[in-house]
Amino acid sequence: MEGILRGAGRRARLTGELVAFPHTIFALPFAIIGMLLGSGGRPTLWQVVWIVLAMVGARTAAMSFNRIADRRLDALNPRTAGRPLPSGRMPSGTAWVVLALSVALFIGAAAALSLLCLALSPVALGIVLGYSYTKRFTSLSHLVLGMSLAIAPVGAWLAVAGPASWAPVVLAGAVVSWTAGFDIIYACQDVSFDRSHGLRSIPARLGIAPALRISSALHASMVLLLLALPLAAPGSGLGILYLAGVIVVAGVLLYEHSIVKPDDLSRVNLAFFTLNGWVALLLCGAVIIEQQI
Repeated sequence: MEGILRGAGRRARLTGELVAFPHTIFALPFAIIGMLLGSGGRPTLWQVVWIVLAMVGARTAAMSFNRIADRRLDALNPRTAGRPLPSGRMPSGTAWVVLALSVALFIGAAAALSLLCLALSPVALGIVLGYSYTKRFTSLSHLVLGMSLAIAPVGAWLAVAGPASWAPVVLAGAVVSWTAGFDIIYACQDVSFDRSHGLRSIPARLGIAPALRISSALHASMVLLLLALPLAAPGSGLGILYLAGVIVVAGVLLYEHSIVKPDDLSRVNLAFFTLNGWVALLLCGAVIIEQQI
């Protein structure tokens, strides 16, 4: 029994490492924002449950498929060679099982939410799974990743309100700009590898310094779209506390760009993981507080 438990624990750890489960912090807060704004702060318990399960299912499917698609490239890159699939610590068959289960979870949760969500689920899967191949043919893969994360708030909004307004489109635009901006920063680490293996990214195409300027512009666009959100959703209750949250988020993004330099990428992980996690949590917290007042 002890050996069985140890084996199960090891498989669970490898699965968590495969799909980088802590990165859920990037998308989940925005799914919650979309749910709260779409429902006027009054989602049902089952809506909350199914939205969270749908988000986790879609994200797990996206990450597991990305690891499967990139396993040979990951094995060649010293930064990623230690991941479960390229290192041989997890067989590819296990990753395929994780993918199949997560796709089933996403489709099942979408069906439980509404017929509209079920009908749109193949489109969402096409985007989140298709992203994995975009670096092979376009430098704009960062925007496709942004679209993948933007599905979370839009899907949550549609699940509770239907296609009622343009407000979720504004929120989605903010998420696309934010995600593409921080993904460009992250891609700066792999410029040499990407160029030598025919992979496309904005840093690989334009160089690190121009790429960081584009990232800054995208994050400025995110802030502008967040400021416009109350105008797009006049009945959402977004007021002074939300605007204060957006200002704080802008400050975090400014700090993020101040610590990443073209000649010093040593703090990319702090910028990518920690600070962007705070961006999502701060904004979600501001919306939750506004909805409760």
